[in-house]
Amino acid sequence: MSVLTSKRTYAVLAAVQAADAAACVGPIPPIKKTFDDVGLAEELRPLIPVVKAASAVGLLSVFRRPALARFTTFMLTVYFVLAVGSHVRARDWSPSLVAASSFLALFGAMTVRGPDVTPS
Repeated sequence: MSVLTSKRTYAVLAAVQAADAAACVGPIPPIKKTFDDVGLAEELRPLIPVVKAASAVGLLSVFRRPALARFTTFMLTVYFVLAVGSHVRARDWSPSLVAASSFLALFGAMTVRGPDVTPS
């Protein structure tokens, strides 16, 4: 077992995604600024907290449905490819690009490795 395959890692990242979903509901000012900086359309903004909340549930599925958790990391990889692409397209070289790139690498590696399927 490694950190990338640990069920605890999936649970911690689910909490991060849930907190991010809550922060996107308003959204809080730094997130609104990021949405503005990358030119995210107003009509798409309400979908972001839903996507992030769904990803939190998908990551937590690691305890009963590891294949669903792995699919969730794949979809998060796709999400962060789009996020990084949006930052680059907008020439937004802010710390948000670093964060999105880091999550892209993390979820991509988790997708490749998959979760540990031994009983916890």
